[in-house]
Amino acid sequence: MRFTDALAELDSRVPQRMVPDLDRITALAELLGDAQLTYPTIHVTGTNGKTTTSRLITGLACAHGLTAGLYTSPHLRSVTERIAVCGEPISEEEFGEEYERLLPYLQTVDARGERVTYFEALTALAYVWFSDRPVALGVFEVGMGGSWDATNLVTGDVAVICPISLDHPELGSTVEQIATEKAGIVKLGKTVVCREQPPGALAIVEKRCREQRARLLLEGRAFGLAERRQAVGGQVITVRGLHARYEDCFLPLYGEHAARNAAAAIVAVEAFLGRAGAEEPTRRALAGTPSPGRLEVVGRRPLVVLDGAHNPAGARAIAAALREAFTWSRLHLVMAVSTNKDIDGVIEALAPLADRGYATRNTSERSSDAARVADALFRAQVPTKTYGSVADALAAARESAGESDLILVTGSLYTVADARNLLEER
Repeated sequence: MRFTDALAELDSRVPQRMVPDLDRITALAELLGDAQLTYPTIHVTGTNGKTTTSRLITGLACAHGLTAGLYTSPHLRSVTERIAVCGEPISEEEFGEEYERLLPYLQTVDARGERVTYFEALTALAYVWFSDRPVALGVFEVGMGGSWDATNLVTGDVAVICPISLDHPELGSTVEQIATEKAGIVKLGKTVVCREQPPGALAIVEKRCREQRARLLLEGRAFGLAERRQAVGGQVITVRGLHARYEDCFLPLYGEHAARNAAAAIVAVEAFLGRAGAEEPTRRALAGTPSPGRLEVVGRRPLVVLDGAHNPAGARAIAAALREAFTWSRLHLVMAVSTNKDIDGVIEALAPLADRGYATRNTSERSSDAARVADALFRAQVPTKTYGSVADALAAARESAGESDLILVTGSLYTVADARNLLEER
């Protein structure tokens, strides 16, 4: 099957509504011989930091000699980005071949009732491809939530819970409700690496660990970020791990949140290996792991930074990181946000930095109208104009910005994807 044909069939499976169950993915996995159980896994959830943490875990595992598969979402340019082994995404040719093999099984499950969804089909493909390679470790980022996520059929030898906050309204209206859903990835007798959490969320995680007799490794108790300082192109961090202290490691990412993600990644790999990570592979992995679309610098004079922050907690984190890592004369804020997000909360965190706003919509069907984003920016006292596309908004910002200014493109990973594609084409 050609990649374009496979992609068209996959795109036809975008669901029209949320169905919170594991019926289809369970049936599909059983038909495929439960390929996801043929290798150990590290399972990553949380509201912010999942993708970066998953990438760092995979980089660390590969640097220590393990063939590690990585499954993340969403993608910025091609769906092949979501499924990779040690930094090498599945090729379009392999994707087409694997999808052709998978299709009869998808159709068998389709015939039983509701169609297998886009995310379920892609998750099943990752399950099988990792088994075929084969990998020594699968690292799976939860798509949304935890308990009912299609990735939750993995063994979850180590579960990593990144910071939990309000985001997807489908998961609940309180931090406690969201934490209950995300803590559902904790498996019986396994290990949990948990970043620092709000008290209500932590109570839920601790309860789930007791019920599942899981070992809880909590940031601030079992491990932590000992030191960090700014460096050209990122920061230098020292991590207090389970089995060792990792001194003066360069991390090419910005912000305290990224440094703490790195600490959690190191400890997840320590917990999986049952020992300290070797010093040189750890340094090499941290220094060599990118995180596209997360405070990513894509242009200079003016400085252009892309970040997919789409909730208030994420926006507060990037605001703090920008203040710490960069200087600028004026900040031009290019924004497109999904309709189901807390637009006012995101803008509240970023407005104090912004001199001008460029409200737009991205190419996602879920993108909010530019006028709604503009209204929120006006309420936050940011002078703003509306534009028909991210391309138009970014072009206007570049036209207006001086060499010492900063252009921040944010509000959604779809917004970031639009901007990256435009810049790459140019």
